[in-house]
Amino acid sequence: MSESYPRRDQARGIWKINDITKNIKELGTYPGASKFMALCGGGHDGSNSNVIDEFNMITAGNAVDFGDLVTARSGCSTNSSNIRIVWSGGETSSNFSQQDYVHFATKGNAADFGDLTTAQGNTTKGSGNEVKAVTSSGSGDADLLNTFIFATLGSSSNFGNLTAVRNGAPQGTTDGVRGTYSGGMAPNQSNVIDFIEITTDGNATDFGDLSVARGEASSADSKTRSVIFSGRTNSPSPGTIADVIDFFETASQGNAIDFGDMNVPRKAMAGGLSNSIKGFSAGGSTGSNTNSIEQVTLATRSNGSDFGDLTVARSACPGNTSSHGGINIFHPRAPELYSPTGKVVDQPGDIGIFGGGDAPSNSKDVEFIQISSIGNAVNWGDLIQDIDDCNAVANGSRYLMAGGDTPSYQTQIQVTEISTKGNFSNFGDLTASKGEFCTVASNTRGVFGTGYDGSNVRDVIDYITFATIGNATDFGDSSSARGGSAGMCSPTRGCFASGFGPSPFATTNVIDYITISSAGNATDFGDSTINRDSPAGTSSATRGVAGGGNASGNTNVIDYITIGSTGNATDFGDLTSARNKLQAGSNKLRAVFAGGITPSTVNTMDYITIASTGNATDYGDLIKASSRLGGDSNGHGGLS
Repeated sequence: MSESYPRRDQARGIWKINDITKNIKELGTYPGASKFMALCGGGHDGSNSNVIDEFNMITAGNAVDFGDLVTARSGCSTNSSNIRIVWSGGETSSNFSQQDYVHFATKGNAADFGDLTTAQGNTTKGSGNEVKAVTSSGSGDADLLNTFIFATLGSSSNFGNLTAVRNGAPQGTTDGVRGTYSGGMAPNQSNVIDFIEITTDGNATDFGDLSVARGEASSADSKTRSVIFSGRTNSPSPGTIADVIDFFETASQGNAIDFGDMNVPRKAMAGGLSNSIKGFSAGGSTGSNTNSIEQVTLATRSNGSDFGDLTVARSACPGNTSSHGGINIFHPRAPELYSPTGKVVDQPGDIGIFGGGDAPSNSKDVEFIQISSIGNAVNWGDLIQDIDDCNAVANGSRYLMAGGDTPSYQTQIQVTEISTKGNFSNFGDLTASKGEFCTVASNTRGVFGTGYDGSNVRDVIDYITFATIGNATDFGDSSSARGGSAGMCSPTRGCFASGFGPSPFATTNVIDYITISSAGNATDFGDSTINRDSPAGTSSATRGVAGGGNASGNTNVIDYITIGSTGNATDFGDLTSARNKLQAGSNKLRAVFAGGITPSTVNTMDYITIASTGNATDYGDLIKASSRLGGDSNGHGGLS
């Protein structure tokens, strides 16, 4: 394959867009010579092996020799960055603590990396991100997870423990944020799936269950999906080899479901062989050792198919890849995307910001979260003044907070740059003072719809151009005057859902829509599932969700719409608690609902996976309890 990319020693090299696009769509990687490589090391071929095999994940065919491990052994835990792969522990004549490593770019024998905290055998693939590794547990300390930093040679430290002892080979997968560990033996086969947040050391939490309890399986992953291959089960008799392939979406807790069947069912395979397109299972035992390599396309449920052969038939031959799951793909700006702790920072479309509110009095505090990383909010900066009942709108670069009550209702629009954390400054003014309004946005235009001015509900819709500091302009009118609506949008269409009407402020289920690029009056879209005011709304590129609010009392209802198709909303699931006056933000996959009144003010944050209906899950906490926040994200509506 012809590749066009800059030399790494030349700062002025130019990426060809067509090359990048072709590689991402067809190959699951950016252009780069070493990004297609899978390595399997060690194993058991009658005796312990030190052989490291290499194969190219793009081109079907047989493996070739890469080099040798420092010590012959089987059943290691493997972890990889896009530069290094590390084999940890394993079994010689007894459990082993040594860690070996190689660089993908340099064929040859492995060198010493350091040691695990304790000797462990019968392990398999771990989890991690580009910077930080978390190993699998094994038969030494059977629930212990170790961690190390790829760039720093040295011994591992303790990360935490699995939820239960599993005496061998729970399968690790990762999306770069969350690590999961599936199955294993405890001492009988287990169906348990645990998860960890990679950036935060600590004990694992229950995720769900495999369809079949089993150990000695194999795994592969993409940035969104984990796939578990075959393995040894107790049903219908001890030692039975299951042919099943399971999968689950890594960001969404729940049970695994059927993906397909193995072409050749087996146990004790290589673990962790994948790019963002394909997953592989290599070697293993069918009763006798095999050299077979099988492949699946990760996004498509299907049976495994033949890819090629290892150089030697063997089992328990752990492996990993230079771009497993697409997590370790080289990006043109890789040095700027990762912090020293391994936490991905400030990636486009992943920042949710919540500001103002009553906590318990008006506040100018602004907090933010990285939506893809479960955890508590941290400080961003300050608004110009203490305010509540404001609301926010954002594109990929700017975040605006507008209106609100100080206690009189305001016209002011404030701005902060998403690339530069800090305090807000003046942007301009709305056409009229108001609070309790909703917002939608494209990458170029932000829209402020409906609202309440302290006496009357409003039907006015304003808009701004993000790139141009200045006052808002009249856009048109909503179908009815109301306050407390929820905004949901795609990059082209905005929807205003529910709210309260004129005195006596009865709640409504009305949903309007506008075309964001074309000023004009809103048009009827359909109805929400219930009459309510003050829900929180947000969206992916295709689906809008609205949660909580007041419906003759606080509600926990979440409903959703398909933004491109007019029609009534559908039930999605429930928040963890009924509350109103909350806020929400989203990236293209996940929505987070923050704060609110239960009737007391809370700091609770919940999240859902927007594409999958179901109840919300605890996300973390705001710095302080707050309601009547303004909030938005730079990736809502697919803007990322």
